Amino acid sequence: MAEKEAVRRGAAAQAAGDDSGIDYSDIPQLTEEQLARMVRLREVRRKVPVSVRLDPEVLDWLRGKGAGHLRRINDILTNLMEAERRGGSGKQTRGDRAELSVARFPRRQVRSRQVKPL
Repeated sequence: MAEKEAVRRGAAAQAAGDDSGIDYSDIPQLTEEQLARMVRLREVRRKVPVSVRLDPEVLDWLRGKGAGHLRRINDILTNLMEAERRGGSGKQTRGDRAELSVARFPRRQVRSRQVKPL
């Protein structure tokens, strides 16, 4: 019974956001490689259903990247939009767009404050 109480108290403290009793000393620091692979979380937004026509080789390429090819289209376009907004002018050359590849912008992850390693 005392164990259940201890678990309940711990859960209540965690729900309240009290992390003062957590010992972080045994957690190793992130490496430069791990930091470079981290992705920024985006808020979950409602999506609008649309129909789009793609070249067969584009669809094959997207499907070849694994599950989630439809979500990947949105991720690629979102990353391109954000990069264009950061760039200011809104005009990009074909070479600029080539740099905005899937490899440079890995699939975004929307989770509740959790980032899984890629």
